[in-house]
Amino acid sequence: MLFLTYCIVLPCRVWQLVLLLFPSTVTAEESSLLDGWHDVWLFRFLINMLGYSTIIIPGYLLISYFKRTNYIETGSGICYPVIKTCVFGGEAKTGLSEDVSIGSRNEGDSGSSVRQAIKLVFCAAGLQVSYLTWGVLQERVMTRSYGALTTEDEGERFKDSQFLVFMNRILALTVSGLWCILFKQPRHGAPMYKYSFASLSNILSSWCQYEALKYISFPTQVLAKASKVIPVMLMGKIVSHKSYEYWEYFTAVLISVGVSMFLLSSTASKHPSTVTTFSGIVILIGYIVFDSFTSNWQDNLFKYKMSSVQMMFGVNLFSCLFTVGSLLEQGAFFDSLAFMTRHSEFAFHAVLLSVCSACGQLFIFYTINQFGAAVFTIIMTLRQAIAILLSCFLYGHAVTLVGGFGVAVVFLALFLRVYARSRMKSGRRSAQPLTQKV
Repeated sequence: MLFLTYCIVLPCRVWQLVLLLFPSTVTAEESSLLDGWHDVWLFRFLINMLGYSTIIIPGYLLISYFKRTNYIETGSGICYPVIKTCVFGGEAKTGLSEDVSIGSRNEGDSGSSVRQAIKLVFCAAGLQVSYLTWGVLQERVMTRSYGALTTEDEGERFKDSQFLVFMNRILALTVSGLWCILFKQPRHGAPMYKYSFASLSNILSSWCQYEALKYISFPTQVLAKASKVIPVMLMGKIVSHKSYEYWEYFTAVLISVGVSMFLLSSTASKHPSTVTTFSGIVILIGYIVFDSFTSNWQDNLFKYKMSSVQMMFGVNLFSCLFTVGSLLEQGAFFDSLAFMTRHSEFAFHAVLLSVCSACGQLFIFYTINQFGAAVFTIIMTLRQAIAILLSCFLYGHAVTLVGGFGVAVVFLALFLRVYARSRMKSGRRSAQPLTQKV
């Protein structure tokens, strides 16, 4: 009898602890046990991971079998080219810089200064419009209700972040696929399954990005993304034993000070969405971890001979496979489609959100190709600052004087990093011909 009582009480205690650590966003009237489980972000995260595992585990077993049996030497038949491409790839690793980077430098240096200025304005405008619209829509979809006919009517909120990730990825897959068909690309050599690692981390980082808006304000999320340089430096120091210049440590400290000033100055009395909860912080940490892994894994994949659009296609292909599989297994895919049919405004916002995401990725590739990473970083840093101001103006986020000064400190530190890095690169380029002459 004592054992039975223990078995009943313990799960209740665990459930209370989970609700305490990961508070739900629903009202007290709706917080039944079943609804509570569905509204706890950690539960949704684990369910999504379970859905992805139903694809990952069979895929891993198949890949291990084909490698163990040396299928590339012994295989044949109609499925052989597909299996070879997915498991073994077409070519060995090659240096991407020999083809792509030289071409991009020549493209960026060619043409008159007026033509280059027009290109720069085009790139900056495209990035700003794409990602500012994307940021505004992201906050609208995740923090506001649909279908409210009167001010007293609460309407209905869309809660499935994974469906929004799927919408973004399916359009990006279509755009990158058409781009690869219409424009000549390098011969692809990477095994297709290697894209799945970056794809999974990319899905999880995007999910965290949407989910975090249920617990924290959009300006807080933008600042947290801007401070991503701090954990990246720590990871590089611990894992890769990298050394950093004094200005990198200085700007990292400035960023941490600025973010701390903004977070500590946010008060619950200003606006409900400005409250930074423990759940929001945990989700943002997850975003930073997953996003850092994505960029590092993609850098490793670029050792194969491929273009950025081919990378975009491969990652989004697996992203669509993972998300649609998980959504169908949960039954959430048709629920989300039903929500779209009930609320045409949400359908428009979701499609426009996906269009902005896909176009933004193409503008990223084109800008880096034409002008390099430094110019792109400056444009995107300005975009983050404008996004914070726009969010505060449209959604009424309250920022105190101390918080505004903290935001200014963060972006000042980011600009200092870009300036110092560009000075170091120009110094190396100017010193290199001297060593060659000697």
